[in-house]
Amino acid sequence: MTHTGPDFLLPPATGPGPLDPPPSRPRQGPPPRRGPGVLVAALLAGALGGAVTTGLANPAITGSPGYGARPAAALPRAADPAPALPLAGGIADVAAAVLPSVVSVEVRRAGDTGTGSGFVLDDLGHVVTNAHVVSGARDVRLTLSDGRQMSARTVGADADNDIAVLRISGPTPPPLPLAHSADLRVGDTVMAVGSPLGLAGSVTAGIVSAVDRAAEFGSRGRPQRAVQTDASINPGNSGGPLVDMTGSVVGMNTAIATIGGPPGNIGIGFAIPVDQVVEVTHGLIGSR
Repeated sequence: MTHTGPDFLLPPATGPGPLDPPPSRPRQGPPPRRGPGVLVAALLAGALGGAVTTGLANPAITGSPGYGARPAAALPRAADPAPALPLAGGIADVAAAVLPSVVSVEVRRAGDTGTGSGFVLDDLGHVVTNAHVVSGARDVRLTLSDGRQMSARTVGADADNDIAVLRISGPTPPPLPLAHSADLRVGDTVMAVGSPLGLAGSVTAGIVSAVDRAAEFGSRGRPQRAVQTDASINPGNSGGPLVDMTGSVVGMNTAIATIGGPPGNIGIGFAIPVDQVVEVTHGLIGSR
């Protein structure tokens, strides 16, 4: 199985370049490019490489965004204004606290399967992931950290912002607290959690390289604000959380940069800022 991967971006001096779909299988050489490319971080099985871009030619939003609407329950934001304290045990304690709330996402489409990541958003069974992970899915199944598998339905997806909300029934892990984008600083230690290459429960650590980087992702490939990190992000990480040392989500892993050749991490990854995740998910949940 291959995996739908993060977006890969090599920004030129004047800004990010065009969005290219990741290859679904090895090729003799990289495709010709006039500039950088961005590939999504999900994994796709089969030869449908373009599927991970969630409809570049025909962007679509499933479910009315309705950004003024409110969800059925408030999302668990981190303490405000007093910041939460870092967990005493460092990376190991943060990983132990976060992993139970992170899921592997497996989707079945016509003729192929794909995998990505996601995390629990609230106490009502909502799970957030990238829209490109579940685009065109006929069936979605989540695997929890304890090995339980659960069916999920798509509540709504905003392909332009590359954010989707799923919902599961029954007992769910606790939601992850959500930080505030304004509190994030360059140099902060962060961790990327998810299922790169289908390896569930993987944790990598790094720092925030930039807090307001322009990166092209989403179905229209338009420049959007992103958190840049050197924490390793690879195909299969799409939709997983980028967390700080308090265990709070600061972004959703979505894209990585590449210089050509086979896609892989070069230390430049991008996450959708948590404030944008909150705004879009509020609309998707509140419109239902």
